Amino acid sequence: MLSRLSRPRAAALCALPVVALVAVAALAPLPFTVARPGMTADVLGERDGKPVISVEGARTAPVDGQLRMTTIEATGPDADVRLADVVDGWFRTDEAVMPTDSVYPSGDDVDEIERYNAEQMRQSQDDATEAALGYLGRDPEEVKVTLRLADVGGPSAGLLFSLGIVEKLGTDLAGDAVVAGTGTISPEGAVGTVGGVALKTRAAARDGATVFLVPRAECRDALSELPEGLRLIPVTSLRGAVTSLEALRTGKGDVPSC
Repeated sequence: MLSRLSRPRAAALCALPVVALVAVAALAPLPFTVARPGMTADVLGERDGKPVISVEGARTAPVDGQLRMTTIEATGPDADVRLADVVDGWFRTDEAVMPTDSVYPSGDDVDEIERYNAEQMRQSQDDATEAALGYLGRDPEEVKVTLRLADVGGPSAGLLFSLGIVEKLGTDLAGDAVVAGTGTISPEGAVGTVGGVALKTRAAARDGATVFLVPRAECRDALSELPEGLRLIPVTSLRGAVTSLEALRTGKGDVPSC
């Protein structure tokens, strides 16, 4: 003969599987990466005692300001990110929780990721050089550009590399200001999206920037947690970025905003 359970006891028994699932979820690693503001580097300056940008075959101009590329720091693809880390990251302004495959599209093998990021950086530097020399109408066979920033991976510094080359070759862009930014660059000078811009604006402000160049398509993300005193300038091309910075420096012409 079956006995009927009381309502409280039945509810308690039904809750057991739910509690067990919550416990498993809390303890199991999740497919997320926790990212934070990373380092920035002035592409007009030096890295390890050597210029980030060196030019041979053309006269270079002295510079007063800074053009700072920005990065994020992220937990590795093999890191154990738990539910508590994800929840904590959602409520913090100095961290972001991102799907692992959006940060590491090449997979979860650490060595493979490092090779992929290094190759992306090399390609970005080549594209940045081609875009800058093409914009200036310089012959790449007569002007040799060397970029040194080997300890940073990925393509997101492309725009700043191009701007740095343009400035080094005589076009004053930054003036005496600290300008930061992010964005990929194509050989034709088109600026592409990168991700993590809200964290990069924090890194830029931390390191003294007052202006931040952002791919126009990522304006909303950049505005979501914009540090006080940091001005956003949306860009879609190298030419547009140069025009905006010249207008900002001289006070002549319109400077777009997000």
